[in-house]
Amino acid sequence: MSIIRHFEDFTPGAIIELGSRSVSRDEIIAFASEFDPQPFHLSEEAGKASLLGGLAASGWHSAAIFMRLLVDGLLGQAAGQGAPGIDKLMWRRPVYPGDTLSATAEVLTSRPLRSRPGLGVVGFRFVVSNQRGETVMTLENPILFACREMPA
Repeated sequence: MSIIRHFEDFTPGAIIELGSRSVSRDEIIAFASEFDPQPFHLSEEAGKASLLGGLAASGWHSAAIFMRLLVDGLLGQAAGQGAPGIDKLMWRRPVYPGDTLSATAEVLTSRPLRSRPGLGVVGFRFVVSNQRGETVMTLENPILFACREMPA
């Protein structure tokens, strides 16, 4: 892994493209069978009978796909040190078989940690969209990054 981004590289207002990934019917059912076995995540018939209008991915599946995009598109090449949690997570639209999800990261805030010299916290807003440009999920959370150089 080559470290490309450190704390100093995140400027409020910057947008980072995180890539895309398609989701299949089989993936939706497999994830739901293991982690969220509600009927509308397991069969087309139950999905059609629900508010979702068809077989739809679990929101947690959408979040897991987002996490993969975040690692592949940003964290895998950054000096990330983890995150203290998620401040907001909202599922805006269902994700259906055949959808292709893409994600962006917007830097909202950036500040060094006084309590931990050499670390900074970057606040992000993430938007996950489908192939039609419709927002399916948003998240806001801080992520910790190592500084390129230790403060004097």
